[in-house]
Amino acid sequence: MSARLRVVLDQLTHVVDADQASAALDLASALVKTAPSGCVVEAIVAAGSEPSIDGVSEVRRLPLARRELAASWQLGLTQGVGGGLIHSATLMAPLVRHDRVHDHDQTTATTWDLLAWDAPDSLSKTAVSWQRAMLKRAVKYADAVVVPSHAMAERIGEIAKLGDRIRVIAGAAPAGFVVPLDAAARRKALSLPAGYIVMTGSERTLDSGFRAAVAAGVEAVVLDAPEGSEPRFAEIAAAAGLPESRAHIRGVLSRDDRAAVFAGASALVATSGLPAWPWRVVEAMTLGVPVIAVESGVHRDVIADGGAIVDGADVPDAVVDALGSGARRLSVLAADRSRAFSWLGAAERVWGLHADL
Repeated sequence: MSARLRVVLDQLTHVVDADQASAALDLASALVKTAPSGCVVEAIVAAGSEPSIDGVSEVRRLPLARRELAASWQLGLTQGVGGGLIHSATLMAPLVRHDRVHDHDQTTATTWDLLAWDAPDSLSKTAVSWQRAMLKRAVKYADAVVVPSHAMAERIGEIAKLGDRIRVIAGAAPAGFVVPLDAAARRKALSLPAGYIVMTGSERTLDSGFRAAVAAGVEAVVLDAPEGSEPRFAEIAAAAGLPESRAHIRGVLSRDDRAAVFAGASALVATSGLPAWPWRVVEAMTLGVPVIAVESGVHRDVIADGGAIVDGADVPDAVVDALGSGARRLSVLAADRSRAFSWLGAAERVWGLHADL
């Protein structure tokens, strides 16, 4: 195999989703490290962007900024991109008609969640419209659409007529996701207590986590809370019996801050079963934090036997066990399971995907 794989890096300066932006960079770096003999990696970036990835052989800098580029590609206007093998770690891909057979052009895109279809109220109307439009373009023009779990592959097959063009390539924790040396100071800066469980989820699902905190007699730290949601989340905690002073609502945190938060946590409780890659679950497992998650296809795929997967009503009992007799066992299982996910492994599968195409 000898080829140039061109990777779309659209969120270098204008970050729309921090997890996806980080994933794209980690994947691109891993693609460089795993490139087959004679193959190189190039980058396609928006105006004003400069990728800092060692080993990228060439950068195609487009004349439009990320926001304008997203609108342009949604309409199929991709002037200046060029052809070849193009892989995007998001739905932000130059999806237009091309000739794979004669010109050897390929375009693949990725979606990390299906919230625009299964939970549209969790996104802005603009985001829902854009994602749905880009998937429609992918149905017409993508050579493959990558999703991170088999449950999501099944679901996207129900949403879009992609046939055998659906591929499963899992994500991983951010490169260098380790407990920082100043973890205690970071937790202090975030005003966190000495002992707590970490929770993820939405307004509709967090109740089970708060009830679990009450049952276990610990405080709760909610990550990734949408801006302005703190008062409502505090109300939900209070309704579940957890005083507002024991419910710590935090928004989007940096990689090192998240690692510091997990380092002080007794468990992670993932309360949402929506079809989306569970970034925080994988991060928790990477650091050996016991994981309790509500029943869902994605959690079954990702966690497997690396944590406790239970019905929502059983979350409190599972957390009590995780903080007691099951703590050591769940910690070991989580760490073992986390080894199934790496960006190097994902990159090898991306190279294999383009070779198969």
